[in-house]
Amino acid sequence: MTTSTLAIESDDVAGHYDDLDDYYRLLWGEHLHHGFWETGRESLPEAIDALIRRVARPLNLDAGAEVCDVGCGYGGTSRFLAAESGFQMTGLTISERQHAYALAKSEGDNPRILLRNWEENGFEDASFDGLVSLECIAHVVHKDRYFEEIARVLKPGARACITAWLTAEDAGPTADRWLLEPICREGRLPGMGTPSEYTALAEAAGLRVLKYEDVTRQVRRTWRICLRRVVTCLLFTPTGWRFLLSAKSRHAIFVLSVARILIAYYTGSMKYGVFEFEKPVD
Repeated sequence: MTTSTLAIESDDVAGHYDDLDDYYRLLWGEHLHHGFWETGRESLPEAIDALIRRVARPLNLDAGAEVCDVGCGYGGTSRFLAAESGFQMTGLTISERQHAYALAKSEGDNPRILLRNWEENGFEDASFDGLVSLECIAHVVHKDRYFEEIARVLKPGARACITAWLTAEDAGPTADRWLLEPICREGRLPGMGTPSEYTALAEAAGLRVLKYEDVTRQVRRTWRICLRRVVTCLLFTPTGWRFLLSAKSRHAIFVLSVARILIAYYTGSMKYGVFEFEKPVD
């Protein structure tokens, strides 16, 4: 597990997203996750939708199923699955500004968006027919609790699918020092685990691991696009310059990690994986 040398708590993560809210929406829109290029010919919006469909497919659920979206951000995934699959979605975010945006974009009571920490979610046992979580776990302080709560709130026989930023099993000290640890510290990630570490934590929580898939090659183009947008923002928009140089922006250094992430993906020291789990039937 690569961990940040700076102690990071959930309030720090929330502050990161609140502080960078305008910037994130400028660069990413309402979906704060990677795109998934199955053929390589997809547009970015098509690739973003493809990743959502990739995580929803293993749930094997019909319309009306109760599905939880852990770390829902602006609620884009929850809105997509509510509209396309007919799931009854419940999304959780710890960012006040993300929560406010998600509420403003939602119509009716589906999806239901909550301002709530997953580690203390307050749901009843066996509340959900399925669960998705896109790129959330790296921001979670207690990763064992993350999986324990997934196992607790799922109904017996229900499935979960998560995507995760990962460190390679064989990432060396050089990659850790210059790429992985700074990515954690600058991006307010308490830690980033390997595929085997997350598999072990899920199994210890009582989940059955059905599948793990390394999809780094299918998603890493996201960061070429993001880097191009960052450069464009810096060079051609006064708003971008003012924001990045503002003393009020405590988290603006994260833009430096955009290049680190791209390098980490292409050197193989950072991975992107999809995990499929099932809660066993007693």
